[in-house]
Amino acid sequence: MSRVGLYVPAYNAERTLAGVVARIPGELDLERVVIVNDGSRDGTGPLARELAARDPRLVAVDLPRNLGYGGAAKRGLRELLDLGVEAAVCLHADGQYAPEELPAMLEERQRRALDILQGSRLASGTALSGGMPLYKYVAGRLLTALENRVLRLELTDYHSGYMVFSRRALERIDFERLSDSFDFDLEMIAAARARGLRVGERAVPTHYGDEVSHLNPATYGLRVMRVMFNYVAGRYHASGSNA
Repeated sequence: MSRVGLYVPAYNAERTLAGVVARIPGELDLERVVIVNDGSRDGTGPLARELAARDPRLVAVDLPRNLGYGGAAKRGLRELLDLGVEAAVCLHADGQYAPEELPAMLEERQRRALDILQGSRLASGTALSGGMPLYKYVAGRLLTALENRVLRLELTDYHSGYMVFSRRALERIDFERLSDSFDFDLEMIAAARARGLRVGERAVPTHYGDEVSHLNPATYGLRVMRVMFNYVAGRYHASGSNA
């Protein structure tokens, strides 16, 4: 398998971070795991530094203030791109996405020669039984229908944060200019489509526990609409994506 790195955006994730890191499959030959503490107000930062002191693969990065999910993702991706990885994976610190799926996600991206692979919570048909709130399920289905129509894809879940990016995607998309918020991943997909890159998905288990969501559904829905408008307007087709 090619050189692989993980980045873990972490905001107020003191309760869950260590468990997520411990579940990363040991057979993965990872170049680096970058834990990005996004200005947390709890003990996430000290915990990340403690974990990094135990494992030479781990690096703890403290952002000076809360930049948002996209801001943390950018820092993680920049660290991994500068390291020279061939694939970068986003693993959330709250445990919603199973680290045990990482080998299969990486193998599928490589086998299908995809530039972006997104883990779909809906493709397996187990989203509701896995605890996804009904309002999120319904809203997600409606938004996905619009996104498929605009982006001319056939995905089932654009709003999963389980993402695998190829080096080519990171080099061809000016991700530093994309959103600092939760629509960052969707903008990466839109920019990839605008550049003719290959996008696909793979079914992953759905797990909603007692983690705290920092996403505002109404604001996020408006951001999704803005991304679709910007795509139709050709703003992701220009040199240097912007939103």
